[in-house]
Amino acid sequence: MSETTRAVLSSWTIEFWPLLLSLLVIVVYVRGWRGAHSTMPRHFPRWRASCFICGIAVCWLAIASPLDALGPLLLQAHMVQHVLLMMVAPPLLLLGAPGIPLLRGLPATIRREWIGPFLAARSIRMCMHLLTHPFCALPLFIAATWIWHLPALYELALQDGLWHEIEHAFFLSTSLLFWWPVIQPWPSRPILPRWMMIPYLLIADLQNTMFSAIFVFLETPIYGRYGVGILGIETLDDQAAAGAIMWFAGSAAFLIPVAWIIKSLLQPKLAIAGFTGGSPTLPLPILEPAHTDRHPASRKDLLRYRFAGWILRSLRVRRTVQWIMLLLAAAIVADGLLGPRLSPLNLAGVLPWTHWRGLVVIAILLIGNAFCWSCPFMLPRELAKRIFSPVRRWPRFLRSKWIAASLLLIYLWAYEVFSLWDSPWWTAWVLIGYFTAAFVIDAFFRGAAFCRWVCPIGQFHFIESMISPREVARIDTETCRKCETDDCIQGGPRGRGCELDLYLPTKVGNLDCTWCMDCVRACPHDNVGVLARAYTADVTESGWRSGIGRIARRADIAALAALLTFGAFANALGMVGPILEFEDGFAASMGWTTPMVPATFVLLLVAVIFPAITIPSLAAWVRRTGLISESLGALACRLTLTLVPIGFSMWLVHMLFHFLTGIGTIIPTTQRALGDVGIAAGEPAWILACCLNVPAWLLPLELLLLDAGVVVSIIAAHRVIKSVATKRVMSATVIASLLPIALFLIGTWIVLQPMQMRGTILP
Repeated sequence: MSETTRAVLSSWTIEFWPLLLSLLVIVVYVRGWRGAHSTMPRHFPRWRASCFICGIAVCWLAIASPLDALGPLLLQAHMVQHVLLMMVAPPLLLLGAPGIPLLRGLPATIRREWIGPFLAARSIRMCMHLLTHPFCALPLFIAATWIWHLPALYELALQDGLWHEIEHAFFLSTSLLFWWPVIQPWPSRPILPRWMMIPYLLIADLQNTMFSAIFVFLETPIYGRYGVGILGIETLDDQAAAGAIMWFAGSAAFLIPVAWIIKSLLQPKLAIAGFTGGSPTLPLPILEPAHTDRHPASRKDLLRYRFAGWILRSLRVRRTVQWIMLLLAAAIVADGLLGPRLSPLNLAGVLPWTHWRGLVVIAILLIGNAFCWSCPFMLPRELAKRIFSPVRRWPRFLRSKWIAASLLLIYLWAYEVFSLWDSPWWTAWVLIGYFTAAFVIDAFFRGAAFCRWVCPIGQFHFIESMISPREVARIDTETCRKCETDDCIQGGPRGRGCELDLYLPTKVGNLDCTWCMDCVRACPHDNVGVLARAYTADVTESGWRSGIGRIARRADIAALAALLTFGAFANALGMVGPILEFEDGFAASMGWTTPMVPATFVLLLVAVIFPAITIPSLAAWVRRTGLISESLGALACRLTLTLVPIGFSMWLVHMLFHFLTGIGTIIPTTQRALGDVGIAAGEPAWILACCLNVPAWLLPLELLLLDAGVVVSIIAAHRVIKSVATKRVMSATVIASLLPIALFLIGTWIVLQPMQMRGTILP
């Protein structure tokens, strides 16, 4: 026997009384479960007994295995103990629905005369009701996590065996209370609606992420006991590994139940009796895939609201907003060419890169593609059409998204390599080029060739608005079926039809829809609305779409979606300290004056090479696991679209950071610009452009948005796989979830890094 094996075996602490108690609990449970299984097999299947016994085994593994002996030597070993006691054992124990089996397993005299009256006491029942209430259980769980990891208490537990046992008792008991409303073991009843467990778990995941990040990124030892390297592992490496264990295990423990709960709410017939506490499930229309053929009256129409409907319907209002945006664009161009070169002092360095981008993602999340509706580039397009009256169609061989995707990749590359965000002069010329391209292309080709096939900004709006809560769609299918004029696409007395050839009766989702409302104004039956729809509907819909065809056959759209999804992470990586230091250091080591080459490499690796390898590989794995007959290319296209939510959450986090930290910069910059043209606007308040602190609530908000993004992506992936797999749906879903979870972890790492304060005077 080797020394290592002997050391491991000798580290087991098999004490008589804990072992006897564990075996006794198992015997009592199994005795009671057998009786419950025979009379109530639906509520007490065999897997419940297996879960309970595994829960006891996990507790035993945490306190009696070599992990307990390694705890004082390695922080990561101690963290594994805590993970087992807080995130693995409690759910397993509660999945065993232990209440009735443990009671029935006791002798009748003890059950009737001792335990029964005690549990029936009103004060005991009120106490249990309070402790298992989510508003009490969650704070207790969070408090136990943070308080017992304070250096003083943590080291006290390591030095004193009694306090160590008390610490573990606190972890196990508060975790049982925390997981109680999530598992809701039968026959208990939920206190809050089932959907409330989603924010409940997301808040727990948020605090776990922040807790773990301290261990991963802190550059000084937290605990003096681990102040020197032990077992050949450096202290900070051990500390970072401990945080990573807690981080990954915690995210999995909290996000997997979120996905399961959402699934049970969306598919009540699949909910397992007992797992949901036998409570009625409530639908989640915000995530449920809704089709326009189903219950049209229930899909609230934004146009039916008086003020919002008037704004969206009116062509005059739209033109007015577009002219305002055009004047702002002209001011940006003029200031970019003639104003100060320092970006935070220039309208071209503030309005496009800080305010406009932030408002775009907020609008997409809350409303839809509202910024295409107000786009100033529409005006030169309209002018070109009036002057030249083009009749040519866009060439057939160019009717794909490859040109737009290439331009988008060039934009992402130039944004990082040439720091477009920091160059007012280049920003001005980009705008000039945009207006010129819109005018020239629409002077030669009819329809909306520039918007549909060329505009990179428009493609961003199209793809990201796939997760918007609203879409322009028909209200009633039967009305469209009876219509003989098709004014929505051909035009009529009330207005022109859709320039993008999106036929309303078969239009699905927001792809290629500029929200111009031409179809709304043209329809003689008022049968077009801005309707509510599910966040996952567009990314999971596999049917034929007007103007697009079958999305699973559109490799160009999938490539565009992949570029925007992974480009979100590449774009965010370009602003974090470690990546910037790597690029600068690599360039310096090669004798280069600029980090152009390493920055290009990072962008191509993250936004192009990585998805080009991982998505087809993952699709092949999913296809083999689920025995899916759909072609590999079609499945890869559909799975790519399910990544749009996590990609959008990264864009949202990134752009909100700049927007919220630089929101005040518009005031002094505008004061300076007005002063330059002779309009007195007061002394510029430059303090707003350099000295605002990052809000304390911003990091929790960013982590919650990333949480929401990965959950929606996993739900979307499950829906896609469920529609095509013939077996092992859950296994295939787990495989498909690996990529969004990996992106979630990367995004979380990004937001926890020191970031450039772009758009402000601060570096």
